[in-house]
Amino acid sequence: MHLRRFVTLGIAFGLAWGGTGRASADKPPENGGLPSIRSRAAVVLDSRTGAEVYGKDADTVRAIASTTKIFVAMAVRKKGIELDGWTEITREDWKAAIGGARTRLDLGQSFKNVDLLRAMLMASDNRAPTALGRAVGLSPKELIAAMNGVARDLGLKKTRFTDTSGLRGNVSTAREMALALRAALTDPVLAEIMGTTTFEIRSKSGYAKIRYNSTNVPMIVGPYKVAGGKTGFTNAAGYCFITGATVKSRDYVFVFLGADGKETRFADFNRAARWLDAGAPGAKVAPRAAPAKGTRTAEAETARVKAKGTARR
Repeated sequence: MHLRRFVTLGIAFGLAWGGTGRASADKPPENGGLPSIRSRAAVVLDSRTGAEVYGKDADTVRAIASTTKIFVAMAVRKKGIELDGWTEITREDWKAAIGGARTRLDLGQSFKNVDLLRAMLMASDNRAPTALGRAVGLSPKELIAAMNGVARDLGLKKTRFTDTSGLRGNVSTAREMALALRAALTDPVLAEIMGTTTFEIRSKSGYAKIRYNSTNVPMIVGPYKVAGGKTGFTNAAGYCFITGATVKSRDYVFVFLGADGKETRFADFNRAARWLDAGAPGAKVAPRAAPAKGTRTAEAETARVKAKGTARR
């Protein structure tokens, strides 16, 4: 089942890429310049500077669905969540997840907090956010307040939260979501989790053994080095995708909001990445090369290893 899923994703990604599975070096970008992005709003930012390289309605306020969950992660990390601590899934979490996709976190089972972060960020489990909030002493309302606090701290003036998971409300813009993901990826724990393709978690009792697979298709298959990100969907938001990736040794954050089709957001990523690969003709700000990367600090490496566990990449 696991292999079949990856093959299916590979076929879908290959079709979106144009049937080749790789960028053609001499293939011109769409429209002789800027890529033809189908999502209703999109932006590509330089990860180093935050400068806009490409934008389409980048400052239009839109529903953001489960991309919301990066703010949950940043909020509980700011509160100092104990990664190796255990938290039980309760009726409160069940209630918060009503109306969302199927959950695999059973009521009454306890999971490590780091594994709840994995369930939330890799596979968007809707019972995880309120459980993570409770792990740091926050009620759902307090967690929402903390998420809004993260947005304020990042200077995101159009980002508003009224729900912990993104199922009922929550709005932002493509630009502000890109800036938020840029911040989240500086956290070595969150970056490691979002950059993991598959991971098995276990409940404290040993009853539940759950393998989560990332919903970030370009990270699983495709020619680019993808740092990780988050997907989301509701009827109000459409299909959404935020991710970090490296193209020609330069780091970028990509955001696509309001796509009509599930695969469209990934095809948009391909179009934008191919455009960057071709030199980004017509870019608002010319891409800048990233500095040589040095050795990780001891603190960052410790956090990375702690989050990684036995993940298969």
